[in-house]
Amino acid sequence: MTQQVPSTEPELAGVRNFRDVGGLPTVDGRRVRHGVLFRSGHLAHATEQDAEFLASLGLHTIFDFRNAADQKLEGPDVELPGVRNLNLPLTDPAHGAEFWTMVREGDTEQLRGLLGDGKAAHRMVTSYRTIVRDRTEEHSRVLHDLAEDSVPALMHCAAGKDRAGVSIAVTLLALGVERDAILADYLESNAKHRRYQVRRSGGGDSAYSPEVMELLSPLFDARAEYLTAAFESIDETWGDVDTYLEQGLELAPPTRERLRARLLD
Repeated sequence: MTQQVPSTEPELAGVRNFRDVGGLPTVDGRRVRHGVLFRSGHLAHATEQDAEFLASLGLHTIFDFRNAADQKLEGPDVELPGVRNLNLPLTDPAHGAEFWTMVREGDTEQLRGLLGDGKAAHRMVTSYRTIVRDRTEEHSRVLHDLAEDSVPALMHCAAGKDRAGVSIAVTLLALGVERDAILADYLESNAKHRRYQVRRSGGGDSAYSPEVMELLSPLFDARAEYLTAAFESIDETWGDVDTYLEQGLELAPPTRERLRARLLD
């Protein structure tokens, strides 16, 4: 039996971008149930009070989409009693290691070459397309687990925006949630109190100069074009969402109905 969550959003000190995706509308007039599906950034820096709140949600499973490099940088998630933590990396450990080192340590000129002239946004679009197209096994696992017993569930990556954003979107597509509603929820990651805190090496103003922050912003923004690219990748590769779910994710109609029964009002 799922716990009732507070109607007001909690203020978590060490966990960013947390929210309940309950209430989103489906195309057939139903809504995602409150208290069964949550999203956030990583839980490595959760305070004791944060952990108490998360424990009060009655979570069954935490889906952690970070890779080994992320976990080394940020640390492991805080352990919550009786909650299963399932790590399903959606990017390879070595993926972009040099790139992210440059993001944290590169000077303005290096960042211009790496990120300027639309390169940063292009990288993000490509990443979203790749996660949808190539990580079908992981997303299949998530949906089958949710359909069987893994709710309430929390999905997160590092910032709770990209890998978790795509995975939440895939789950909501399987539930029949309207695409506009999925996009609106995704864009909530742009709120100031939700955004990932960019850490740059070196002191002084130059590490966080206006030009540097502008160059970095496409990496840390939630942009409609990114999630739209993921949707387009589904349509281009499989033709439509139903075929993607049935063939790409091997989600049979009876399993999809169980998923909907668990997560929809």
